[in-house]
Amino acid sequence: MNEVETTVRAVLADVLALAPERVEAFRADTPLFGALPELDSMAVAGVLTELEDRLGIVIEDDEVDGEMLETFGALTRFVAGKALV
Repeated sequence: MNEVETTVRAVLADVLALAPERVEAFRADTPLFGALPELDSMAVAGVLTELEDRLGIVIEDDEVDGEMLETFGALTRFVAGKALV
C-alpha cells in the first residue's frame, strides 16, 4: 500500500468515523458516494479538505464530480494524480 492510498484510507476513517477494519477492507472497486451513508454531500467537503491538508494538494471545485467519488480506486487515483503534480 502506498502513501496516497494509506492517507485516503485514514481520511475516510477519520472524517466519516468509520471503523479502521472497515476501511482496510476497501478495494479499488468498493463503491463510495451513494453507497456509504456516511459519505453525503456535506461529508465530501470534509474529506476533500482533509486530503488537501494531509497531502499538500489543491482540489479545485470544477474537478469534483461523481466519477472521482464513485469508488475507492477512483478517489485514490484522482488524489495520486494530484499528489504527483
